Amino acid sequence: MKAGLYLLMYLAVSVQGQENKRAIGIDDLIHLNQVKDIQISPEGDWIAFVRKSVDTLKDKYTSRIWMIPSSGGEAIPMTSAFYDASNPRWSPDGKYLSFSAARGEDAKAQVWTLNRLGGEAEQITDIKQGISGYEWAPDGKRLLLLIKDAEPESNESLKSKEKKPKPIEIDRLQFKQDYVGYLDRRRTHIYTYTPKDSSAVQVTFGDYDDSEPVWSPDGKHIAFVSNRTSNPDANHNSDIWIVKSTNPNNEEIPFQLTRNENADTSPNWSPDGKYLTYITVTDKEAMWYATQHLAIISKDGGAPILPTLDVDRNCFLPKFSADGKNIYFLLEDNGRQILASVAASGKDLKRIISEDISIQEFSVHGSFLGIRMETSNLPGEIYKWQFKNLARLTDINVKNLSELQSALVERISFNSKDGTTISGFIVKPNNYNPDTKYPTILWLHGGPVSQYDHSFHAPSQFFASKGYITLLLNPRGSSGYGQAFSEALFADWGNKDFEDVMAGIDFAIARGYSDPDHLGVGGWSYGGILTNYVITKSNRFKAAVSGASEALYRSNYGHDHYQLTWEEELGLPWENAEAWERISPFNDVAKITTPTLWMGGSEDWNVPILNSEQMYQAMKRLGRETLLVVYPGEHHGIQRPSFQKDRLHRWVKWFDTYLKN
Repeated sequence: MKAGLYLLMYLAVSVQGQENKRAIGIDDLIHLNQVKDIQISPEGDWIAFVRKSVDTLKDKYTSRIWMIPSSGGEAIPMTSAFYDASNPRWSPDGKYLSFSAARGEDAKAQVWTLNRLGGEAEQITDIKQGISGYEWAPDGKRLLLLIKDAEPESNESLKSKEKKPKPIEIDRLQFKQDYVGYLDRRRTHIYTYTPKDSSAVQVTFGDYDDSEPVWSPDGKHIAFVSNRTSNPDANHNSDIWIVKSTNPNNEEIPFQLTRNENADTSPNWSPDGKYLTYITVTDKEAMWYATQHLAIISKDGGAPILPTLDVDRNCFLPKFSADGKNIYFLLEDNGRQILASVAASGKDLKRIISEDISIQEFSVHGSFLGIRMETSNLPGEIYKWQFKNLARLTDINVKNLSELQSALVERISFNSKDGTTISGFIVKPNNYNPDTKYPTILWLHGGPVSQYDHSFHAPSQFFASKGYITLLLNPRGSSGYGQAFSEALFADWGNKDFEDVMAGIDFAIARGYSDPDHLGVGGWSYGGILTNYVITKSNRFKAAVSGASEALYRSNYGHDHYQLTWEEELGLPWENAEAWERISPFNDVAKITTPTLWMGGSEDWNVPILNSEQMYQAMKRLGRETLLVVYPGEHHGIQRPSFQKDRLHRWVKWFDTYLKN
């Protein structure tokens, strides 16, 4: 069956008979399972994956390893809930399925193996500080491990004896990071480990962090990503390096494969070991607005081939085909994330699976690919693509969703104030009546360099169940539409993107979807930031939700973890204060008349709660309708399931209060 035909049939089936189904609720969304990290077994018969689900008693998400036959059939759980398991990997001989897990309350993550002939999982590493990643050597005799430097013994002994916190000494330019905390000089390096040995052998050294290691096909070398400039905190550069897999005592200096002054990441070897493919950024000045391109380079270095320069779309996750003749990769493209390929020579670019879908990851084996994919009404499931046919293998969320009314999702496009074409999605209640004008929520995405695509969007599904239309728009700043489209926001936030989303509101009203007297706006991260611009520049909205947003930008310098990007985009705050203040929504807070709910995590160092506190304080002082909700112990993304439920409930309650009453 052709991929496009299959998907069209699935989407047609998914909306039939919905009059007998119930509306989707908060618990339904919280209990959806997440699928990730698909790995095909060496013989190609099985696909292992991580299945993440909620544990309501412990109020957290847990992960288990499952596997499913690649020919279709029932999925089998491989680990129990006793392990919070991740990173499934097959030993090259297929005898073992390994994973990483921390067993016990204070335990660190280690590598475990399951013998496919049966028996309990066996722990095969015992690294004091734990591991953050691992991969099997091609011959199956060794592992490479990612290990962060241990704390000095003096610090460890003091902690164990006194149980008192110690002062934190900081000397780095980039000195903090959300979810990590204050940054010290302990670095993550690559080690090799032979099972049953007493210790791991360090392969990379120095005051640098190393990541994304991959074995060469012959197992003699390891390619990895590292920023080894004189001051890594002062730039966004990263290069791909190659080191011998036996390099004790730093006897060999790693070979610098790429010499681009921007970010080079995601290395993948060709099957013959002669080439690597990777992702590169070529425009240094555009920083995070720059397009990420596919690149191909000889293992000996030299000038890379850049086959996607004319495509002007972000590329991700490049992998050689099993025969080495082609390179598969993911491509952002106009509200989709699709599978594309080029020949190993860099020619003949093709869009292989390009329907209205969002492909999140894939794994290559022989003539087929395992794919994790979403559609607008179905969260991630695993599919098999072979001989131009696409078939779904898992039904992890299908059964539960089959009992629920799914929203009606329609792609839209319209012209902004200056004539620029803007696109996105309109999400409508299942019982949508074209003769009715609905209360409408403009829900803005984060980034700003990201896009709404054909993936499952839980908040708008919930809003639809409560009788709202939701607009999911990709204004300027979004990715998927070319670098110039993204870069339009450079040092000019809240201008063109504001015009674009307001044009979207006008479009929805003109088409008869939306009631102009019952409009709400909200979002998280940059979605919250753009919400701040909307409510300081317009009084058309009756309710707003600003989650994890920024407001008085100079107050974030040295407080969030973006000091370098702030400097690159706006200059130093004491030298170019006008640029910072010109785009700070806080300076227009007195113009806000929209009742606004401010939210965030107490430990967020990505977009600190300081911003929401300042905006709340100002609105409260001005006597405006407002509320502040802080989630204790949470970072930028709210992780605790009970808090996720609370947040969804508060969003709808806030909009109901001001849009329906």
